[in-house]
Formats: sequence, C-alpha cells, structure tokens
Amino acid sequence: MRSKLPAVVAVAVLLVLWQLASVSGLIPAYLLPSPVKVFQALYNDRALLAEHALVTLQEALYGLVLGVAIGFFFAVLMDAFEVLYRAVYPILILSQTIPTVAIAPLLVLWFGYEMLPKVILIILVTFFPVTVGLLDGFRSVDRDAVGLLRSMGAGRVRIFRYLKCPSAMPQFFSGLRIAAAYSVVGAVISEWLGGFAGLGVYMTRVKSAFAFDKMFAVIFLISAVSLALMAAVSLLERKCMPYRYLKDRKEDPK
Repeated sequence: MRSKLPAVVAVAVLLVLWQLASVSGLIPAYLLPSPVKVFQALYNDRALLAEHALVTLQEALYGLVLGVAIGFFFAVLMDAFEVLYRAVYPILILSQTIPTVAIAPLLVLWFGYEMLPKVILIILVTFFPVTVGLLDGFRSVDRDAVGLLRSMGAGRVRIFRYLKCPSAMPQFFSGLRIAAAYSVVGAVISEWLGGFAGLGVYMTRVKSAFAFDKMFAVIFLISAVSLALMAAVSLLERKCMPYRYLKDRKEDPK
C-alpha cells in the first residue's frame, strides 16, 4: 500500500490543478470542463455508459482470448522451427508498422458493422505482444538446462512442458498485460469507424454534440476498463507464479 501512495498523491494533485485551472477561467470551460463536471456527466449517464461499456468489454475479451491463443500457437511454432522463425518474425515486425486506424475501415468494409471486424482488429493488436513475449521467453532458456534434460531422455514435448513453458511465464504475462490494454483501445478504435453500440460509438455521438464533459467522462471510463483488465492479468500472474512474490511479502507484510 505504501508503494502506491506517491501515485495516488500525484493523481490527486493533478486533479486539483485541473479543477483550479477550470474554475479560475484560465482555460475556457467549454474546452476543458472541470473534473467535477466530468464526474457529474459520468454519474448522470451511468446507465447508458454501463450498457456501452459491456459491449466494448465483450469485444475486448473475445479478441484478447483469441489473440492470446493465436500468439501462443505462433510462438510455439516459431520456436520449434528455425526456418519458420526466420520467415515469419520479420513479417510480424512489419505488421506493427501499419496504423490501426488504417486497417479498421477495411475490416468494416469487408465484414460489416457487427462484432466480427472489431474482434479481428483486437486480435491483430493483441497477438503481437503475446507472441514476442513468449518467443523471447522460449529462446532465452538456459541451453545447459536443455542439454541436461536431453541427456536424461526428455524429448521436445517434455522440454517444452517442464522447462521452456515455465521459464517463459514472466515474459508471457508482461506481453499479456500490454495486450489487455491494447484490447480495449482496439475495440474503441474499431467502434469509432462503424458500429451500433460500445464506448467508441458513444464517444462519436457526444463529440458531434460538442459535449466535452461527456467526452472526458468516457475517456475516464475507457482508462478504468483498461486498468481493470490489467489488474486481472496481474492477479492471474500472482495465482500462476506465487513464488515471484514471496520475497515482496517478506519485505513488505502490508
């Protein structure tokens, strides 16, 4: 708890400065509404925002699960076959140079305005950090440990199960944490360009009405959903790798 205190204080100071800048007239209220106005808008539209947030969260979870599964599959294949690694890895890197906003309109044209193009876009933005993280973890395994297991008669499957997979878990969860944040952003971007519900659709509507307080409210909500997913990943990491946090518990019992 003590380690989080500086961040809490920093956020509180930022909100106070924001409030002072708004009420003092330093920045026009129609350009930058005060935090109080933003939280009022968030409260007044809570039912509508909750409805849109559920749609965005559903899209993000579908895309994230499929992106993780595809990323795991690609990482395992590229680790097993060096030729495939040399052929596919540069393409993966190149794919990340294409802006997401350039792909989203094409997906909408090809697959319509339903959930499918949004899930595909989320898969495209989430599988890369998972793939790269897992692949780095697999390839950074101690070669002496691999040789030892081979000398004991272990095959590829057992080496992967008992050595490579556990060793790559820290990199996997680091990539998964990034992918969780990307999944929400990808869902919102895809909703901007076409859809019937979701936080991105809500954002485009309030933008057209120049309701800046509602714009900031939905931005806060998007950040909250992203942080919630990242917190869920951190909790899953603690459950899967409790040994990594034993030292922290001894040093800080709180």
